[in-house]
Amino acid sequence: MRSHTAEYDLVVVGGGLAGVAAAIAAARLDRRVALINNRPVLGGNSSSEVRVWVCGATAHGNQRWARENGIIGELYLENQYRNPDGNPIHWDDVVLDAVRAEPNISLFLNTDVRDVAASGPEGERRIESVTGWTMGAETETTFVAPVFLDGTGDGLVGHLAGARARLGKEAREEFDEDWAPVEAERTFLGSTLLFYTKDVGHPVRFVAPDSAKSILDTPIPSSRIIRSGDSGAHYWWVEWGGELDIVHDNERIRDELRSVILGIWDHIKNSGEFDADTLDLEWIGNVPGKREYRRLVGDYTLHQRDVIEQTRFDDGVAFGGWSIDLHPKEGMYATGAGAVQRFSNGVFEIPFRSLYSADVENLLMAGRDVSATHIAFGAARVMATCAAMGEAAGTAASLALSHGTTPRGLYERHRDELRQLLLRQDAPLIGVADTDPSDLALRAAVSASGVRANLGPGEAGAVEPYPLAHDVGIVLPVHPRLDGIELRVAAEADTELEVEVFSTGLPQNVVPEHLEHRVTVPLAAGPASWVHVPVQWEPDAPANAVVVVRAREGVTLFTTDELPPGILTLVHTSDADDQNVQVSLDELLVQWPTKPLRGRSIVFRSASGSQALAADRAVGGYHRPFGGPNLWASEPLTQGPAWLRLDWTDAVTSREIVLVFDDDPDVELNTLHHHRDPHLVMPSLVRAYRVEVKTADAADWQVIAQVDDNRRRRRAHPVPAGLGGIRSARLVVKATNGAAEARVVAFRVQE
Repeated sequence: MRSHTAEYDLVVVGGGLAGVAAAIAAARLDRRVALINNRPVLGGNSSSEVRVWVCGATAHGNQRWARENGIIGELYLENQYRNPDGNPIHWDDVVLDAVRAEPNISLFLNTDVRDVAASGPEGERRIESVTGWTMGAETETTFVAPVFLDGTGDGLVGHLAGARARLGKEAREEFDEDWAPVEAERTFLGSTLLFYTKDVGHPVRFVAPDSAKSILDTPIPSSRIIRSGDSGAHYWWVEWGGELDIVHDNERIRDELRSVILGIWDHIKNSGEFDADTLDLEWIGNVPGKREYRRLVGDYTLHQRDVIEQTRFDDGVAFGGWSIDLHPKEGMYATGAGAVQRFSNGVFEIPFRSLYSADVENLLMAGRDVSATHIAFGAARVMATCAAMGEAAGTAASLALSHGTTPRGLYERHRDELRQLLLRQDAPLIGVADTDPSDLALRAAVSASGVRANLGPGEAGAVEPYPLAHDVGIVLPVHPRLDGIELRVAAEADTELEVEVFSTGLPQNVVPEHLEHRVTVPLAAGPASWVHVPVQWEPDAPANAVVVVRAREGVTLFTTDELPPGILTLVHTSDADDQNVQVSLDELLVQWPTKPLRGRSIVFRSASGSQALAADRAVGGYHRPFGGPNLWASEPLTQGPAWLRLDWTDAVTSREIVLVFDDDPDVELNTLHHHRDPHLVMPSLVRAYRVEVKTADAADWQVIAQVDDNRRRRRAHPVPAGLGGIRSARLVVKATNGAAEARVVAFRVQE
């Protein structure tokens, strides 16, 4: 046995996606980080040991333009490229490679932290060190640092340090949550084991072991959907333990879950009700995927109304979009739905004050132990959202060290700086515009080779008729005004078309919330023709509009597979993917799904000019769709390379040039097998480009970076030392990965 002490700037305990993102974020800001995980692989519930797919703000396609960017976004894109079939083993390596790529991270796998040394009175504690035991190596390590981050999920570090925590469900009146129980109760979301099946191509029998439980003695056959072709996270509802202690009864919970999986498989193979002769059981997990345990108390507790009403915070540092997703405490033995869900009408913010302990001055937390009520936790607990919180917490740890302050001090005196630093790193934020004084692009004149002329789709896409059986919504950006559109329409008889314009309530939302204008247009019988629709709206600031075309029998619109930037299509209908789930139908998001026509656009033309895709949208913007797409879209690259240019009156000195390209955040990318996008690389991403500058004493452009095979969203290119002052900078785009035009979200020149 060996014992030693190691010192770091930040110690992250927990190697789930929250801890991984936190460690990477701090390491990229030149902090020495220890990342400690008590399992042999990273990724937590998403690892090959547990195999839960990584869900996030996209909510399996229910939310719009919601896929996370930042570190989890990088992992999504890399997994899409390397692992198109969703193999959990390959996902392990995507995560591991991302950590190993950071020289400032020291990774400690199979290391279980059991002891925390902390001092100070109750409510004012400070962690001095944590001690972990590395199994197999017989090594005990004491980790010393000025800042610690609890990414354990169960809140173990905070608990051992004396931090307050919430367990179970709060009473309804405590936070005015109508989905909470009248009285508080110590029950939880249960844990889950998953299993994989395989078609071996020949008949194979299954002899149930003694531990298999007959599911015929349970409500499962009548209350849950069982299909022989499903496996993995399709069986998320194999859940239990909500009435026990999720941690202390972990072994009992695992045994019960495993017995039921074997019973389900016995039922599938031997009941005669399923076509399963050639199916075999390939894998069963042995590590229960936990959903809930301790939630450490921060300076702010996220609650139900923050999610549903989408509260704006001056310290918002991450976002979510998953539904408030609550499961019965009986889990798989409940006779009702396996989950009840309620969506917000768009993505919601998570404040920084929910990411640090109110009681331990140098402790941050991210992931399942975030400061939230049980109800709000139901929406914030999914792994991509946990990773977004992790990136924010890791960045905050670094900035707190720079200022020599605590996380609370960072909130009180430097929260704007924190959000600008996160935006500079392209972390997932909503409603935060670039006002960074070190971004020299904000002082420059912006110009471009050209701008996409029409908001609507072009003529080249494959067109299909779409009978107007349901109300249809065309989402389009309005900047500065909407002054009519043209629709391609066919009618079987003389009739009329009712068209309305709605605003969306909040800039991140894409639902028809407030009626702004209504017109009725006469239609003559005949084949497809262009019809002018004189809808009008002039918002106070750039905004999304939803142009709603009301259902009309005998009328046909047309759709195309070209989806221009800033355009989506909604259909007023119901959409339910999982029969094990009961979804609240009260919210507009559910009433107006995008899934029926996702990836397709109604054929229309904008009747007036728009600045929504202008060159200056790539400078000083939001880095995400927010009241519009917030990007520059060039003219078609068939006309030649496109360029975006910055010019300064006085020469500037820059450290690096940062580019952010459009990776189509409306597309859900899932790590495993929920569904797969057919593209290895997002077609909207710029593929081939170069970065050029003109110095103060030279007339010609000088190339400082050239990339011919890009598949990433954010690219940072250092400016060569000794180059001198720059008076112009230019991005020249030669090709994309499939889009007709170049799409640039941000062109930053960092001091």
